[in-house]
Amino acid sequence: MLMVCVALLPVSIASRPVDSPRVRAVPTALPNDNRLPAGRVAHDTLRVRLVAQMAEWYPDGSKGAHVSVQAFGEDGKAPTIPAPLLRMRVGTVVEATVRNTLPATPIHVTGLWSHPASGADTLHVAPGETRTVRFVAGAPGTYLYAARIGNEILDRTDNQERETAIGAFIVDPPGALPPDRVLVMNIWGQRRDSTHYSNALAINGLSWPSTERLRAISGDTLRWKVINGTGRFHPMHLHGFYFTAISSGNAAADTTRAAGAQFESVTERMTPLTTMEMVWVPTRTGNWLFHCHTANHVTPEKAQLVLPDAMDHSAHSANADEHMRGLVLGITVAPRSGTRPAARLGTKTLRLEIREDSARADGARRMRYVLGAGGGQSAPWRAGGPLLLLQRGQPTDVNIVNHLAENTAVHWHGIELESWSDGVAGWSGTTSHMAPAIAPADSFMAHLALPRSGTFIYHTHLGDNQQLRGGLYGALLVMPAGQAYDPTVDHLFVAGVGGAGAEDGFIVNGDLRESAPLVMRAGVAHRMRFIDITANNSTVWTLMRDSSVAAWTTLAKDGADFQPSLRHTVPASMLTAVGETRDFLFTPPGPGEYVLRASWSPTDRWQQRLIVRP
Repeated sequence: MLMVCVALLPVSIASRPVDSPRVRAVPTALPNDNRLPAGRVAHDTLRVRLVAQMAEWYPDGSKGAHVSVQAFGEDGKAPTIPAPLLRMRVGTVVEATVRNTLPATPIHVTGLWSHPASGADTLHVAPGETRTVRFVAGAPGTYLYAARIGNEILDRTDNQERETAIGAFIVDPPGALPPDRVLVMNIWGQRRDSTHYSNALAINGLSWPSTERLRAISGDTLRWKVINGTGRFHPMHLHGFYFTAISSGNAAADTTRAAGAQFESVTERMTPLTTMEMVWVPTRTGNWLFHCHTANHVTPEKAQLVLPDAMDHSAHSANADEHMRGLVLGITVAPRSGTRPAARLGTKTLRLEIREDSARADGARRMRYVLGAGGGQSAPWRAGGPLLLLQRGQPTDVNIVNHLAENTAVHWHGIELESWSDGVAGWSGTTSHMAPAIAPADSFMAHLALPRSGTFIYHTHLGDNQQLRGGLYGALLVMPAGQAYDPTVDHLFVAGVGGAGAEDGFIVNGDLRESAPLVMRAGVAHRMRFIDITANNSTVWTLMRDSSVAAWTTLAKDGADFQPSLRHTVPASMLTAVGETRDFLFTPPGPGEYVLRASWSPTDRWQQRLIVRP
């Protein structure tokens, strides 16, 4: 896998640029919305001249904090973040010139080659040097190009990240092209002291709330080319709708998924320096989000250069411009003429209370959802909320009552519903009528439409690093109409954080290390439902018998059933990202004992024995 590696360089963080005439002027890196390709095309050749240079980057907009970064720009133009868009038709010859103006610092450029690439050479450019490469663009696809700064080969560490000289490389097929958007994620980061890490996490050069607000009309087909130009993993989550990832790639190659291999999802885990082309159709109006589901990448206390003075206020603010930061995009869907919302008939009503118990022995907060008016208030605390069992096609209203001393909100993850009920305080709804945060001693009525059965999540969408870790998450199962939930053959495994150990202790179904044995019958098909809502980590799940990995059959992802061509019997080992759900069918062939294990690190591990009887 291609990695962007860097050497430590002097950096500075400031709330405004230095205006002294004695200081050499450094250009401002402009945000690049990836609408205008770089270079000029003459006949069959694209000629582009890139300059690597120092620049001042304002990820929070021109009035925010800025940081000194290494960036690419076209010769004679301002540098940009992400790097200039390289986009051309298949068959184009590319003549790319790279000039390095970084002081005493070599650069090593990858991605400027014919695609697909196998063992392609890196372009090494010494300080003050200019190099030119010429190649045929190659196969159509979504790729990236990147510069490693300096001589040392380093993986990303907790001390610094320099992933700003990275951009999109798009090769278009012949013929007419449907409209699309190119979205590139970049990161700059550096540890400030032993407890704080400054971040600039951006989509097309800007961090929420400064990111571009996208607009669509209900029924439009939206095509996005999403590029993870960072060394981090990003589970990208779309609110309110499903999307289909039709291709995936990196700097070297791009693979289109055959029609029979495509599937719907609401969360797609993007590994470092990879690409994804996704297609989706918004069918309901209002405001929606597309964002990374890693809490540290979207919260104000983690995803910005300067820490806010009033952290608790920002994290739990009713203003969406304050309680989110980083890798977040807003989408507003306008109605198409003549469309009307569907009628809600025969609505069921639930009451969901939010309470806080006394702090754990380690001082961490513990919060919980309680189903029903006062029900379960005296029960021992277990991280994670009660299982909500609903029926497909049964409209359900949930009256959420907040007994906390701070604002909260509930997001119905994966559920197709109206925007007002989506659970993003100060954003869900419409521009003139946005849903509020649920204030202390107040309530909010969420209206759930349940068009499909499946495995879903409900969780807080405010102050994730306090409330999610405190236990405000739970499983939501939508059963097929007329079908009851049978826990003897239908098993749920919810990975989260909390428990009786450290604040970030890894738990499954509320248990820190091990859950009580689960009894099964041989020859009987068992549905295994997995939910990952661990805030900042991915979870590895493995089902073992003795020293061998068992087998199970793929059934669904994110609540969407797989079509028959995707239902395969595979080794019972997988990885889930934050915000993903996955369903499998496990049929033990005979009596014996299995062990289901889950972990996110060598020390954070959980297991449960599965005892299979005749």
